[in-house]
Order: sequence, then C-alpha cells, then structure tokens
Amino acid sequence: MPGTWSGYVGFLVAGMIFTGSTNSIFTKDMQCVENCDSHPVVFEQPVWQTLQMFIGEMLCFLPVLYALFASYRRSRVQLPSSDSDDPVFIRSDLADAKQRDLHGWRILLLWIPAACDLTGTTLMNVGLLYTPVSIYQMTRGALVLFVGMLSVIFLRRRLWLYQWAALVTVVAGVSVVGLSGSMIKEAGPRELTGEETLLTETPAPEATSVLVGVFFIIFAQIFTAIQFVVEEKIMAQYSVAPLVAVGYEGFFGFISIIIFMPFLGRFADRSPFFDLPRGWHQITNTPTVLWSSIAVAISISLFNGFGLSVTRHLSATARSVIDTCRTLAIWIISLGLGWERLLFPISLLQMIGFGLLVYGTFLFNNLVNPPACVRPPAVPSATALQEDVAAEERALLREEVLEETAALPADLGTSGYDVVPERAHTVPAGETR
Repeated sequence: MPGTWSGYVGFLVAGMIFTGSTNSIFTKDMQCVENCDSHPVVFEQPVWQTLQMFIGEMLCFLPVLYALFASYRRSRVQLPSSDSDDPVFIRSDLADAKQRDLHGWRILLLWIPAACDLTGTTLMNVGLLYTPVSIYQMTRGALVLFVGMLSVIFLRRRLWLYQWAALVTVVAGVSVVGLSGSMIKEAGPRELTGEETLLTETPAPEATSVLVGVFFIIFAQIFTAIQFVVEEKIMAQYSVAPLVAVGYEGFFGFISIIIFMPFLGRFADRSPFFDLPRGWHQITNTPTVLWSSIAVAISISLFNGFGLSVTRHLSATARSVIDTCRTLAIWIISLGLGWERLLFPISLLQMIGFGLLVYGTFLFNNLVNPPACVRPPAVPSATALQEDVAAEERALLREEVLEETAALPADLGTSGYDVVPERAHTVPAGETR
C-alpha cells in the first residue's frame, strides 16, 4: 500500500505536477520555423526533441557535481568526522543496510529504463501521427493499469480492491476527458461561417490508421510501465539518489540517440521528421525554438527528478497515477492562454472526467476514505502493534515476578528465616527477664 504522505512527499508531488505541466505546455507551443507568411511550417523534429529530453535528464548531474565539489572543498579545510555521511545528492537518505551501492557494471542497469523511455517516446510519437489527439489521450490513460499489473507481478506488491477501483476510475476519467475534447473540436467548426469551415475542416483519419496508431500507443504505455517498475526495483535494491539515477538514464539515452542518428538520417528523403541537418538549422536559426528547447530540457530534468523521488517514497503505481493529474493542470493553463475554451454542455462532461481523475488519484493514495463496498479489512497500525507487544511484555513480566516472590499467608513465618532480632528470644507468659 502507498506510504503515508508527509510535507516533503507533498512537495515532491506538487513539483512533479508543475514541472510536468510546464514541459507539456512548452512542447505543445510549436513555433513556426519556415514560410511563416504563406504556408507555415512548425517545428516537428522528433529525433532532436528526444535528444533534448535526454540532455535535460543529464542536467541532473549538475547538483551532484556541485555537491562533490563542495564536499571536496570542505575536506581540504577540515577533516570529516567518522560518522559523517556522503552528500545528500550522492547517497539516498532512505538507504538501509540491505541496499548495496550502485557502482561499477551495475550502473549499466539504468540503461534498461533509458531504453524503455526511448522506445516508449518513439512509439507514442509515431502513434500520434496516426490518431487524433483525443484518442491518443484516452489510450495513454491505460498506463496506470499496466504499471499496477507489472508491480503486482514483478515487485510482489499487494494492491487492495479499492486501489484497483481507483486505477479504473483514473482510466475512466482520462477517457472521458479525451472524449469531451474531441466533441469540443467537432462542435467548434459548426459555429463558423461556411467559408471558414471549409478552411478549418480536416479529413478524418481512416479506421485502419487509427487502429494502427492505437496499437503503437498501447505498446508505448507498456514500455513506459516497464520503465517505472524497473526504476522502482533498482532503487529498492541499490542505494542511489534519484538525481544520480536520472542523470545516468539521460546519459545512456543520449548515447543511444547518437548511435542511431546516422541510421535515421538515411530516411530524410522519405520523411522530414528524420531530416537532421534541417532540424539543426531550425533550432539554431530560430531564437524562440532555441529558448523553448532550453526551457523544455530544464523542465524535463526537474520533472524526472521529482518523479523518481515520488517512486522512491511511494511507488511506481502512485507515480503513474499522479502523473495523469497533469491533464487537469494543463487544461487550466490552456484555458488561461486561450488554447482551450468552455463549450457547454460538453465542458460539463470534461469537468466530470477531471473529477473522476482527481477522485481516483486521491482514493489510490489514501487521501479519501474508500467506499464501504471496496474497503479493506481493518489492519492495526504499527504504533498499535508496538503498544500491544509492550503490554504483553509487561504482563509476562508481572507473571514471572509473581511466580518467584508470591507467598500464601499461611506460609508467612515458616520460610526458615529467623525474624527475631539477634540475641533476643521470646519470653514465656508469666515470666520476666
């Protein structure tokens, strides 16, 4: 079951939602890079965007290097105490005696989640090319179910019935939000004039293409779920700080992209997505794209740092559930920026979806009481168990004392000890000394 939330865990969750929403906003804000006056071309370079994601994760090494440098300077001024710990960015504050240090060849274990991240991101980008955004969002909600099932299978984690109900509620909320979003987009052109409608309408994708895109997105969610579960497994067995783990994942992902770049460049004549020189030219010659890429890299580094910290303190399933709440934050920000608009009564359906999303998240993390039909049996808390053990020990101690020292009234004075003071004897009745 998820752990009890504290102030620090709440800060990690808030930081994860905020930085994740910022990352999505910066990614969604596509700038025009070519032919902005006649036929605008927006910045769509999945290879370069994936590379900047891993560069952002590598930025997590900066506070680690700073901690190492500060520790080195302190060691030159004064000798460290015998019980001093390593810097907080290097060693985890939750490490116990059973955990081993992650060094040597074991660092390559972090290549597994990096490869899953790379594969999942690529499949999601491909799936988005074949499906509308609403179907993409609804299919992406299956992540929490995959993470929950893999956690039970590989991490031997026990999920109560109310937690499975919470996961299903989250998936339902995400699906309702995606459905309402598609309904709003379909209703939008009907309010325009005939000429504007012809200019804004786009041909609907074929059913076969949508089905292919859905399969791509589902497989992407499976790889993302594997990434979350493997990260939790590594952080449970090895003593590694979240920032260090994110930095290594970014480094391994960066190397993987560099290795595949020459191979992907051969498809430049088939798709502009793989035209790497053109993408580099768009980044360097468009200041808005350059600065937004830097902002995305910084937000990704913070988002993944917060995300792995949430995995360590709670679980991979809790992280995936909390991550879905980004949809609500993005929707609120999009309303403020004018990218989204309220259209009643369809917007009421959207609000219901967000309500299901938030309720499912709160229910899974024990922030609200589960319904009576799915409520688990009462399990005594650790404090109550400790009090019961202490009471039993006191009772046993009292029984042992009574067995050793208790004596019946008839036995008093016959225990073999002379209770008369020394040189004092009883005097028979009627005699005097």
